[in-house]
Amino acid sequence: MRQAAAGSRPQDDVASALLSAILDMAGDLDARSLLERFVAASTGLTGARYGAINIVDANGASVEFVQSGITDSVVGLLGHPPHAWGVLGVIPDEGVLRLDDLTQHPAFRGLPPGHPPMGSFLGAAVRVRGERFGTLYLSEKEGGFGPDDEAVVLSLAAAAAVAVRNSQSYALEVRRHQWLTAAQEIATMLLEGADAEDVLERVAAAAAQVADADVAAIVLPGADDELLVEIVTPAGRSLLGADMSTEGRVRAAFDDGTGCLVADTGDSPALVGYGPSLFAPLHAHGEGMGVLVLLRRAGAAPFTEEDLHLAQSFARQAALAFVLGEAQRLRGHAAVRDERTRIARDLHDLAIQQLFAAGMQVEALRTDPSGPVSAEAAQVLEQVVGHVDAGIRQIRVIVRTLDDPGATIPLVERVVAEVELARSSLGFAPHLSVHVDGVSVDPIAGDRVVTGGIDEVVAPGRANNVVAVVREGLSNVARHARSHAVSVRLSVTTGEAGQVVVEVEDDGVGVPPARTRSSGTRNLAQRAEESGGSFALLRPASGRGALLRWSAPLD
Repeated sequence: MRQAAAGSRPQDDVASALLSAILDMAGDLDARSLLERFVAASTGLTGARYGAINIVDANGASVEFVQSGITDSVVGLLGHPPHAWGVLGVIPDEGVLRLDDLTQHPAFRGLPPGHPPMGSFLGAAVRVRGERFGTLYLSEKEGGFGPDDEAVVLSLAAAAAVAVRNSQSYALEVRRHQWLTAAQEIATMLLEGADAEDVLERVAAAAAQVADADVAAIVLPGADDELLVEIVTPAGRSLLGADMSTEGRVRAAFDDGTGCLVADTGDSPALVGYGPSLFAPLHAHGEGMGVLVLLRRAGAAPFTEEDLHLAQSFARQAALAFVLGEAQRLRGHAAVRDERTRIARDLHDLAIQQLFAAGMQVEALRTDPSGPVSAEAAQVLEQVVGHVDAGIRQIRVIVRTLDDPGATIPLVERVVAEVELARSSLGFAPHLSVHVDGVSVDPIAGDRVVTGGIDEVVAPGRANNVVAVVREGLSNVARHARSHAVSVRLSVTTGEAGQVVVEVEDDGVGVPPARTRSSGTRNLAQRAEESGGSFALLRPASGRGALLRWSAPLD
């Protein structure tokens, strides 16, 4: 029986410990935990004081580093993990690099200030699927490393490679499931009628979480063929409103549906400060709807081709869900229009005709000379005829309203309804004020709404715009402002230069410092442009909250 050398562990004990370490690694599917087990087993079985596994990018810069032996305080002083340069850069892909004193190697460049002294050294590559995954560093073994240590390290590296491959496969399946779950959530939100901006925010948040990105942004088309960052996760607020029209990778993804990976976006003026990035087109039926951009901080691990594949699949599903959601919305509108038409037809053909016939019978009874009635009865019959006529007129108004909702409802009354409806989403009642030529009009008088003659000067089409602006303005406050008070002001100025002005002011978080763009405010700006008016999102004179101001000519 072979005897163990003095100070070394018996071979049977080493073999048993090696087998135990291999089995421990094989059962660990968490990448970080697996690397820690690998380093601990390597130092424990070889007797090294220091050990680490370094995973680097194509330039040799460390993107993940797991070590043991050096205290946290020293790690903090060193600043960053070592790069694969100098002696660390000459460790072979196959076999090991074993040195009695690494400081004597020709490639040695010195140790950084504060780094513990190191002499004996053993380095070996960990290869996964034929490619170097990471590199093991061991140092400072009393008496130096020997052939037995090489054999142990190579066995552990081979076992670690298998375990890493299993861990990667498991992580990939988990990510696939997460992407699929996120896509299903987006589709459900759209089919349930969720606001498009809320859905886009969820798309960005889900993509950032699943892809482990620091920032997710959605670029959408604007006026004049612009491509603007409309939605962004909180960590990237400075990107909101950024113009990506000249960013070639964004343009290619939007126009051609071509996604891509970038190792470092430092060359892009709009993305300075970020490193690895991923561009996934939001395309459906060959048409570009936007671009999903995922960003990681400079120096972070790059995105992989698998990340791109999964992100593009998610983006396609999200884009298709938008198309299906829009189709369902249009079908819903068509169904509502059909139902309105049916109700209007029934009211006209049935209710009005029956009332008209009843009115004719009452009128005939009241005026029948062959059967005179008393004066009291004649008066009652006359009132009945008047009620029937009034009912017919009201039904005809309802029919016209069903054909064109809001057309026969005074503008102020419609604005009052929007303000009252916003109470539930805001949690409090907004304040409404109305002015005509500088004179205040109390919009509510008892149980009726005062129109102030506004409908006589504001064209119906413009009135529809006003209602849409009030609705969108209050919706934006409810979603984003976190306010405690909101004022809605409707002001009409008559005359040759007459105009209608809508202001929605809140006391919430205010206007972001960056250029503010969102799908809701873009719609308001487009309404103003189409109406020959203006739109602005400002900071109020009070310095708190935000002021939305929209104006347009009267017709």
